[in-house]
Amino acid sequence: MEPDKLSQFELTGTEEIVKIYSKRAVWGFSIFFTSIFGGVLLMQNLFALQKKKEAYQVLAFSVVYTALSIYILNLFATPNTGSTYLVNAIGGLVLSEFFFKRNIPDENILPKKKIWKALIISLIIMIPFAAALFLA
Repeated sequence: MEPDKLSQFELTGTEEIVKIYSKRAVWGFSIFFTSIFGGVLLMQNLFALQKKKEAYQVLAFSVVYTALSIYILNLFATPNTGSTYLVNAIGGLVLSEFFFKRNIPDENILPKKKIWKALIISLIIMIPFAAALFLA
């Protein structure tokens, strides 16, 4: 690893290198939950890299995209799981291939965060919604 490349990702005033969620984690959370979940992971990465403006842009995209996809999917009489996954995959693709690559070009030199904490939080959030849909 080149020292000059690493220095652009170091936290201000510390010697510790920032850990980030991988591009694959952002994409996976977007597919299996919604784009908001992937967007929040990417937003945390950008905050850790001191890119607040870009972090808020990612969050805004995630919220608007998720709201639009819910609206569009509900226009169909019988939305199916396949179309939901497709729409989520497209949102995740935009997050991981456009926003992630544009704001974190040297992802491979940064250590990765484990996804377990984010996964548990996401499941805790989604289980009540899934239960409500099942019981309705």
